[in-house]
Amino acid sequence: MGPHPAVAAIRLAVRRVLHDVVTEHNRHTEQAGHAEFAEAGAGARRSALPERPGTPLVLVACSGGADSMALASALAFESRKLPVRAGGITVDHNLQPGSGLRADEVVARLADMRLDPVEAVAVRVGRDGGPEAAARDARYAALDAAAERLGAAAVLLGHTRDDQAETVLLGLARGSGIRSLSGMAAASGPAGRYRRPFLQLDRQTARKACLVQSIPVWDDPHNIDPAYTRSRLRHEGLPALEKALGKGVVEALARTAQLSRDDADALDTWAAEAAGSVRDDDGRLECAKLSVLPPAVRRRVLRRAVIDAGSPAGSLFARHIEEVDRLITGWRGQGAINLPGRVEVRRQGGRLVIRQS
Repeated sequence: MGPHPAVAAIRLAVRRVLHDVVTEHNRHTEQAGHAEFAEAGAGARRSALPERPGTPLVLVACSGGADSMALASALAFESRKLPVRAGGITVDHNLQPGSGLRADEVVARLADMRLDPVEAVAVRVGRDGGPEAAARDARYAALDAAAERLGAAAVLLGHTRDDQAETVLLGLARGSGIRSLSGMAAASGPAGRYRRPFLQLDRQTARKACLVQSIPVWDDPHNIDPAYTRSRLRHEGLPALEKALGKGVVEALARTAQLSRDDADALDTWAAEAAGSVRDDDGRLECAKLSVLPPAVRRRVLRRAVIDAGSPAGSLFARHIEEVDRLITGWRGQGAINLPGRVEVRRQGGRLVIRQS
């Protein structure tokens, strides 16, 4: 008799990601080996190729909640059958009493799964962007640092289809465009470091997998605290939508995310190709050439230009780019546009001057 359907589902999702990681690792290793062999000269013996580095390390980012504990259990099981090492990281945000003790408990549970290395990393959460954004920034900074220090090939995150639906609705509320509607990518971060195996699985599947395997989980009280936007959306907004529109809202929003991501990727590619053709010999953007681009492409060119000038991507919203766009499409002699990061954009002599003050 095979495993429970929920357990089988999470294991299959993780197995697919691990196969991708192993394939990528082998390809990079072979490319590096061939490059070194070529440098050694045509007469060098093939035995001079460097020895292949050890198997890739895959970490699971684990809060102790049902999603990440289910992910950890699947990683522990599948890694024994593949040429990968499996470890875990838990981030202590220091936002609740006893958070250090809970982090230690998570470390012990991961170690019991025979994950190695396993670490708890404490962070200090700032205030920029609000409590949720600040905690997220601190968490990813800690995960990046741990991955670099340990030489991890990938970090698995336990985001589910429900999380994806919430992310799409939050993007829709901000009015930030199609990229926000595309939600979370299956792979993101430096060199695709962050992998999200559960984006096609619902939250209930992960919780059921923990239940049938008798895996203890911790329910973060912040997840039901109405002070947090995502919590209100999870417990009030989505249930209201399902009541009004019927079941299937979460699946539809997740499907919208994938379709939006495909469209956004295509437009980003178009914009990257167009960016070089709308500049003068000094590299400045020419308004006449920008004006004939489709709006979606033009705004992407503008967004990339102001980010390159020093404006933080996370603080740059659609309304900012719309103001810059009006320097091209609605020019009436208006003054400079001030953007986050002390970046200033003005129109001068038919060109955009973008600089950081």
